[in-house]
Amino acid sequence: MRFHTAFVVMLVCLFVAALSSGSVNAQEPSKPSVHAGPQKSTTPAPQASANLAQLMRAIMFPNSNVIFFAQDKNPAEVKSAGDPSLATDPLSGTFGGWAAVENSSLALAEAANLLTIPGRVCSNGRAVPVKNPDWLKFVQGLREAGMASYKAAQAKSNDKMLDAADAVTTACSNCHDRYREKPGGIADRCI
Repeated sequence: MRFHTAFVVMLVCLFVAALSSGSVNAQEPSKPSVHAGPQKSTTPAPQASANLAQLMRAIMFPNSNVIFFAQDKNPAEVKSAGDPSLATDPLSGTFGGWAAVENSSLALAEAANLLTIPGRVCSNGRAVPVKNPDWLKFVQGLREAGMASYKAAQAKSNDKMLDAADAVTTACSNCHDRYREKPGGIADRCI
């Protein structure tokens, strides 16, 4: 049995043991008392850990490339060179093929939320313009392009992926044309 499979089995066993011992409550959480004071939210506010360029390079760029791959090649035909759980290429990994294209599409749609977190900066230190109406429109365009790509990947259709990849390209270009491709270069980005 490989290490990762043994590890998953161990975690499941620990969880089942915790359920049977009562240390994990699998029932619905209790409702707060009507006599209790106001409840404080314990959910931390989202924080920006990466600058905009790092976010693009870490999430948008690699996931877009998986989507672009499926425009003219069948992701189901990508084979892993070795153990899929160790693959660095999502198309040949454990969740490869069309599932990788679906996952990359969802990653783009979800990453759109990361583009609206206050406090994120561009690589030049300028604040990302999260309150600008056009920024919010471009973010929504990325979200919609990700979901269009997801639907095309579910259909396992290269023709539909061609249209979806065009939507991703358009979403990226809309924002890049306005905020990245500045005459002053990096120093003038995000304004």
